[in-house]
Amino acid sequence: MNVNQSAPPVPPFGQPQPIYPGYHQSSYGGQPGSTAPPTPYGAYNGPVPGYQQTPPQGMSRAPPSSGAPPPSTAQAPCGQATYGQFGQGDVQNGPSSTVQMQRLPGSQPFGSPLAPVVSQPAVLQPYGPPPTSAQVTTQLAGMQISGAVAPAPPTSGLGYGPPTSLASASGSLPNSGLYGSYPQGQAPPIGQAQGYLGVQTPQRSAPSQASSFTPPASGGPRMPSVTGPLLPGQGFGGPPVSQPNHVSSPSPQALPPGTQMTGPPGPPPPMHSPQQPGYQLQQNGSFGPARGPQPNYGSPYPGAPTFGSQPGPPQPLPPKRLDPDAIPSPIQVIEDDRNNRGTEPFVTGVRGQVPPLVTTNFLVKDQGNASPRYIRCTSYNIPCTSDMAKQAQVPLAAVIKPLARLPPEEASPYVVDHGESGPLRCNRCKAYMCPFMQFIEGGRRFQCCFCSCINDVPPQYFQHLDHTGKRVDAYDRPELSLGSYEFLATVDYCKNNKFPSPPAFIFMIDVSYNAIRTGLVRLLCEELKSLLDFLPREGGAEESAIRVGFVTYNKVLHFYNVKSSLAQPQMMVVSDVADMFVPLLDGFLVNVSESRAVITSLLDQIPDMFADTRETETVFAPVIQAGMEALKAAECAGKLFLFHTSLPMAEAPGKLKNRDDRKLINTDKEKTLFQPQTGAYQTLAKECVAQGCCVDLFLFPNQYVDVATLSVVPQLTGGSVYKYACFQVENDQERFLSDLRRDVQKVIGFDAVMRVRTSTGIRAVDFFGAFYMSNTTDVELAGLDGDKTVTVEFKHDDRLNEESGALLQCALLYTSCAGQRRLRIHNLALNCCTQLADLYRNCETDTLINYMAKLAYRGVLNSPLKAVRDTLITQCAQILACYRKNCASPSSAGQLILPECMKLLPVYLNCVLKSDVLQPGAEVTTDDRAYVRQLVTSMDVAETNVFFYPRLLPLTKSPIESTTEPPAVRASEERLSNGDVYLLENGLNLFLWVGASVQQGVVQSLFSVSSFSQITSGLSVLPVLDNPLSKKVRDLIDSLRAQRSRYMKLIVVKQEDKLEMLFKHFLVEDKSLSGGASYVDFLCHMHKEIRQLLS
Repeated sequence: MNVNQSAPPVPPFGQPQPIYPGYHQSSYGGQPGSTAPPTPYGAYNGPVPGYQQTPPQGMSRAPPSSGAPPPSTAQAPCGQATYGQFGQGDVQNGPSSTVQMQRLPGSQPFGSPLAPVVSQPAVLQPYGPPPTSAQVTTQLAGMQISGAVAPAPPTSGLGYGPPTSLASASGSLPNSGLYGSYPQGQAPPIGQAQGYLGVQTPQRSAPSQASSFTPPASGGPRMPSVTGPLLPGQGFGGPPVSQPNHVSSPSPQALPPGTQMTGPPGPPPPMHSPQQPGYQLQQNGSFGPARGPQPNYGSPYPGAPTFGSQPGPPQPLPPKRLDPDAIPSPIQVIEDDRNNRGTEPFVTGVRGQVPPLVTTNFLVKDQGNASPRYIRCTSYNIPCTSDMAKQAQVPLAAVIKPLARLPPEEASPYVVDHGESGPLRCNRCKAYMCPFMQFIEGGRRFQCCFCSCINDVPPQYFQHLDHTGKRVDAYDRPELSLGSYEFLATVDYCKNNKFPSPPAFIFMIDVSYNAIRTGLVRLLCEELKSLLDFLPREGGAEESAIRVGFVTYNKVLHFYNVKSSLAQPQMMVVSDVADMFVPLLDGFLVNVSESRAVITSLLDQIPDMFADTRETETVFAPVIQAGMEALKAAECAGKLFLFHTSLPMAEAPGKLKNRDDRKLINTDKEKTLFQPQTGAYQTLAKECVAQGCCVDLFLFPNQYVDVATLSVVPQLTGGSVYKYACFQVENDQERFLSDLRRDVQKVIGFDAVMRVRTSTGIRAVDFFGAFYMSNTTDVELAGLDGDKTVTVEFKHDDRLNEESGALLQCALLYTSCAGQRRLRIHNLALNCCTQLADLYRNCETDTLINYMAKLAYRGVLNSPLKAVRDTLITQCAQILACYRKNCASPSSAGQLILPECMKLLPVYLNCVLKSDVLQPGAEVTTDDRAYVRQLVTSMDVAETNVFFYPRLLPLTKSPIESTTEPPAVRASEERLSNGDVYLLENGLNLFLWVGASVQQGVVQSLFSVSSFSQITSGLSVLPVLDNPLSKKVRDLIDSLRAQRSRYMKLIVVKQEDKLEMLFKHFLVEDKSLSGGASYVDFLCHMHKEIRQLLS
């Protein structure tokens, strides 16, 4: 069967595929949020000067600067707003303004007067069909900017100190219709008019593929007396536009009827004398005096006409101004994708389709390729040659989630049983039968689509072909018509050639002083009594086949015999931790229903047995060793649940010392903080994987516990780490119990091996995730659950063919919860291209960021952080420079042109660069960084998306009766209105931010107190009140938690409160206190990097 052949509408073995009702895929709700105006920018992460401190005299094009940007020491003062202020929800992420503006040079004092400069007026084109040219570009501000509006001198209304009078920490001014606006009589502060970018991007559905930036007006374009709507045919003058897709100076007809070219309301700010020109931006983006005298109006480049020929006082401003919020908005892109692609099911029959974004709710119909819930790729159209791939620098990777949970509307993969003969495979490459295999010779043989080997079809599998060469039973067999399915494995696929026993869960509880004192042990034992009824089970099984065992420990280990025939549990102590053994076999692992009474008795006794303990020291490695030995003795795979509180300092194998040293941060030795202290844990993990023993670790530290070392075994065995710092039962009980319930109940595969096969021309070369590899091809997982992903990078080893495309097959061999050995197969066909434009048209930025974050987070183990960050920036710049050079139509170097589907690459990459692992703030602990690093390693695309760019939801803007999620706004302080309440979530944290001027009624409805001052800061539970607003907010919080794999503890943050610093850390479009650049600054830095590459 030809891969290009589209599959028929629906396979008859009837997966139920109704319309998508309420499946909450992790998503952002979104609506256009507005971007804030930018801050001045220097080198990335650096202080905040203009581009060049000393302008080159008499040069219209300064030489590009080179060299690494200096590391920053500058920290933004807390609470100081980094941008100007705009109303909320005002972004236009479609075609936007092309007005050009000017930046204050770094060497010019803040109070210096600037000449008013009239720039090429912009035309906003929010309506009408998107441009149809091959690329629509968006010109970057930084770069072809002729001048910003001159701001007012420091008056009482606008000072140039910390802009407290302009933008308090509280947030933005109220909306003014379509565009946000400044208070009457105020121009934007000068530092914020700099390097601002406007966007010209087609909708996602448009055929055009590029976005380029133009400077928007800051504070309103100054126009020569254009105060009303343009008349037909009335133009602004200016350089002729050579290509329609560079919307440098759109035609007046593009304006919707009645649109006015507008400025801010109120009287214009006082102007300076026109005889003092400011520096204008030169062609290469640097600032300096322009050649020759330039009274009043700078021109964008030599030879361009100026607008308004008479020097003289500027005209009074019209009443409205264009919205400068026009750099690509994640919120807008997410919203557009939801609107365009959230309504129709995604049918997987066509090769190389880019799926909807992870933030869009959509239904999948499997017609021959695996659902994007199982596999997402960085690009769905890959270069035919390695040279082309090297040129583009776009990594070719797939994020694979083999056991992903599906929404109820989608059927789980069918299980195919081929009996004793087992699944049909290619004799040479061992690929499994799939829809892309080609049957020949009347159906007697098949040609492998991966290695082209001709294989005989076994007699029992033979079937005739129809007139198209397809088997007549193709739609009765999942493996011939679907992208994902399962085979029952034969005994040949089992260890020691015998079928496995059902797996076991062993609960191993730290009973040292710390664990008893906090109430953890009592809470856990109480919960386990009921939780054991909910162990995972197969399909319709009445009870789980999983057996359970219990161990407690401090400096020694206590094993418990809970055999059903005993009246009371028996305890056996092993004090020789150096030579660990299991003192009992019979009665240690038991069936829950048979031993219910004994287990309940044990769980009642444990907290009292150790209530008076004074033992503070603990062991760790021997505990894992004991659990593994117990599974080995029982000849089964399984999972250890470890509940641990402190650094294991007792004399035993795996003993650790406190090596936390903040002085190593930003030095070449910082990488040692992420590396394990001792090799003992790697050795132990290797033994665990061989036994199929997966470890889940629940940590409850009050101080440093060396997460980097303790997480080695969970990481290499496919397990999870949960961390509850300074655990207190009253504050953290709900979060811990919720995580524990989910962890115990989730479906999991044991003793798994995964292999990714590819068609000739590419091969898997690198793997990221929580697993162990003993060779270069097999990913070994002692356990694998529905939340874990394995990320695979591919490289070329031969030329690919455009006609046949490229194929991936992921095969996972695992033991199910019931002890059944199975093979889960996922197939995906990708297109191949000889044109770079096709590559860039079919990329997926969210998957790209997932891969790049994992690559960087692994890089910190071996390289200094600065090198890791620089590598990321360089790769991103190379990707965008290659697009600019080879795919965008010619345009001035002053434009930043981004591919349409990668226009969010800079904003998301900046979030990765600013993350705690790569650029820690002073308050982030070494353990936190190690914890997040291992967490991100196995995150899926939806999780990294919201983790790096959190969702910010205003709660009082949407009507109370509305049941849908409120539209998100952009993650910047500028979006916060001090009269509103916001929820912010990133998959791990959940904040409720309350503005200082919020209405008393809202405070009363949510918190049951009469004023803002009475709200308890740091509150973690909202009171249950009987009113619509309280119910709506609590329901929303529950729905957000249900979408995430970990319970997010709520923290209530009041404006101007000390906790607000923590909250602001997640406003990722702003400059961070640890020196991370704001989105605007980083975009300008990216542009500089791209220009250096191009020159």
